[in-house]
This record gives sequence, C-alpha cells and structure tokens, in this order.
Amino acid sequence: MAESRIIHGFHAVTARIRQNADSVLEVYVDPQRKDPRARDLLKLAEANGVRIIQVDGKRLDGMAGSPRHQGVAARVNAAQKVQHLDDVLDTLTEPALLLVLDGVQDPHNLGACLRSADAFGVHAVIAPKDRAVGINATVEKVACGAAQTVPYITVTNLARTLRELQERDIWVIGMDGEAETNLYDVRHSGAAAWVLGAEGEGLRRLTRETCDQLVRIPMHGSVESLNVSVSTGVCLYEARRQRIVKQ
Repeated sequence: MAESRIIHGFHAVTARIRQNADSVLEVYVDPQRKDPRARDLLKLAEANGVRIIQVDGKRLDGMAGSPRHQGVAARVNAAQKVQHLDDVLDTLTEPALLLVLDGVQDPHNLGACLRSADAFGVHAVIAPKDRAVGINATVEKVACGAAQTVPYITVTNLARTLRELQERDIWVIGMDGEAETNLYDVRHSGAAAWVLGAEGEGLRRLTRETCDQLVRIPMHGSVESLNVSVSTGVCLYEARRQRIVKQ
C-alpha cells in the first residue's frame, strides 16, 4: 500500500484535488459543514471520483493534529514526484528565477515562502534535506496550493548546489542584514537565485561565502529585521519588478 499522509484546510485540499486528483485517496468532511464552501468541495471531489467520508470534528482534530482544519481533511499519496534541478532549468524559456531557503524550520514560514514563490513566478524553491522543515500538512495549508505548483527541490549539499548554479551563469544573491549593498540598488534582471537564511540565524557561513553578492533590505522603522517569509516576498517582488521594467 502506498505511503500516505493527511493534509487539511479548504485551500490545501481543494488545490490538491484540482492539480493532482489521482493522489487524493479520501476526503474527510465534518457533516456539520453545510455551507457553500463545503458543498463546492464535495462537488469537486465527486466530479474527480474521490471517495468522501463524513467524520466528526473531534476525529478530524486527531487526524489533523490540531483543531485548525476548517472541518475538512484528506488522505493523500505521500510519494512526491521526484524533481531534479536540471529537469527544471533545462526546460526554461526565460532567465531562471529561483528561491533558495537555507534551513527554514517553521512550517508556516515555508508555506508563506512557497505562496510568494508562486505569486512572483519562481521556477523552483531549493532547500537542504537536513535542518529544514520539508513539505507537511501545515506547509500545504499555509501555501494555499503553492506546494503543488512550485517545484520544491531538496539537496544534500547546498553550497555545492549554489556553485552548480553559478556554473550555469545564474547569479546567486544572498540576503544578509549586515550587507553593504541595498536591495533597491541591485540592478539584475537576468538569471538569479535569491538565497534567504533560517529564522533568527540567517545564512550559514559557507552559504554566505558562496554567494556572488550579499544585499540587505533597508529598514526605516524600529525593528531590525523582517520575518523570512516577509523578506522573501519583498525580494521576489523586486526581482519580478525589475524583469517587467526591463521589458
């Protein structure tokens, strides 16, 4: 029997059915949910031949690991489609735009980063296999479907992967609060990989040393730094803006 896992929340379950219905084994719905949102989800599941099981909210709490499931969960095939970085890069018809996350461990942050990556047209998100959260139910819920649309590629050696990107003429830009260069002074609309570090710790030393350029987000208020997911949104917005301006 294929290995499975539970995802929960309307966004995560709906997105999984729409994008990869064959991977959805069962949908679980609290019978107390009789609102239009629940009815639309049930119609979508039925139209795609997905088995629907009614379970009470208490059981859903246990399945989801929290009461924040919105009355819906699904059991999905846990097997992820294996994607190699070369498979992504070799099929691009525009300069690569990549997001590299150096050890993000909070699933809410990773989910938000994936959502921003989808919004700004990132071709792939790269992260180390170790010391990183990986894709789980919380990530999928926060990502609102982006966990299915943006390739998430894990690598054994992040610094080596960055060097391989450089060999492909992809400019590696690391975000560092102590960097001298201001984000808005960067002029780069070609192939680029934006590298952000873990919560609190920032980039690891070897990752920082491997980057072609280090930049910082200028801060004008009293706080010294931004959450990694917020920083990701700022950087990717600027990267996409410069590409549009160049056109």
